[in-house]
Amino acid sequence: MFDLTESVITAGERTFRLVHPRSAESLIDEAAFAEDERLPYWADIWPSSRVLADVLARHHGDGRRALELGCGSGLVACALAVAGYQVTATDYYDAALATTAANVQANTGATITTRLVDWRALPGDLGRFDLVVAADVLYERPYAPLVADALAATLAPEGMAIIADPGRVAFESFVADLAPRGLVVDEGWDVPHVLDQQRHTIRIRVLRWTLASRPVDASGRGAR
Repeated sequence: MFDLTESVITAGERTFRLVHPRSAESLIDEAAFAEDERLPYWADIWPSSRVLADVLARHHGDGRRALELGCGSGLVACALAVAGYQVTATDYYDAALATTAANVQANTGATITTRLVDWRALPGDLGRFDLVVAADVLYERPYAPLVADALAATLAPEGMAIIADPGRVAFESFVADLAPRGLVVDEGWDVPHVLDQQRHTIRIRVLRWTLASRPVDASGRGAR
């Protein structure tokens, strides 16, 4: 379907060979953009995903469940898989899901779950996950409450979310939207990153439930 290229990326101690569209601009669909300003951001491998993958590849997933919001071409999902998580990857594009599943299979041998997800109409059956991650998903102001809602709906009571952001316009609004939903920034650090002679500062933020706001899971565990 696409003019493809391959990028070789190291995360943690692993090297991944990711196949993805050569040009995101060539995938722009004017009808889709007119309907909801949809753009094929998934086709690029953004600095935030590279930094987040490097963080996650060093984890010990031990079979726990991980959800990615906006999987793109699959770099972060590859890192989750090699770290030992059971991965569910979501995106707004079918092509992103197919590309991610293929890249994870080729690089790790793992078969992951994929789901087509629109944050404006989040599926009620996604369930809750031990780890929820997202890289560079706050590039439009309306996304701040949508991503915050998605985290609140999918993060397990004792779970952790990790967001990687390069300074997008909705980041500060997103952080402000966490408290009303019972979530807080528990930890954070900034990572300098250089790609193609362009310098970026990627903000990594770790989010958790406040003690009083933890949801009750299927076993009856929750706030206590």
